[in-house]
Amino acid sequence: MKRILVMLAEGFEEIEALTVVDVLRRANVECVTCSLKEKEIQGAHNILVTADKSLEDNDLNTYDGIVLPGGMPGSVNLRDNIKVVELVKDYYAAGKLVAAICAAPIVLAKAGIADGKILTSYPSFKDQLDNCIYIEQPVVVDQNIITSRGPATTLLFAFEILKKLGYEEEAKELSEGMLVDYLMNK
Repeated sequence: MKRILVMLAEGFEEIEALTVVDVLRRANVECVTCSLKEKEIQGAHNILVTADKSLEDNDLNTYDGIVLPGGMPGSVNLRDNIKVVELVKDYYAAGKLVAAICAAPIVLAKAGIADGKILTSYPSFKDQLDNCIYIEQPVVVDQNIITSRGPATTLLFAFEILKKLGYEEEAKELSEGMLVDYLMNK
């Protein structure tokens, strides 16, 4: 079973974080949420969530990938946390999955891994992504990095994470079962 760490900083975008957790868990991926400090954390739209772990835990490098939801000021809080930036560097260097959506690709820039990569983000953050190759697609994959645009693209982002983890059939079944295929064909 694959294992994914989803980082939650105060002000995270609830749709982006919790949709990823929901989709991955539906596919039987162990999806663990991690806060920066206190385990109870408030999203950008005042929804309180209790994280499974905090940055104080010692096993945070043991997952198959890390996911960074967007939201404000959640993305800035992730970017400005040196432990988070170091985790992202470590995951990238180990060839593990690094996924960021909405404003969260700014963490990739801070970690020094955006330069020369094909990325996307929420439109107003593209100028903060160093010298990446920016494209306006719902979801972009460049080697072990997945980026996505924002709340409306979250399901597609989650399915792409599943595919990258080797759960192609589960992603297809969930897309059909959750009526995403129906919506995309309208």
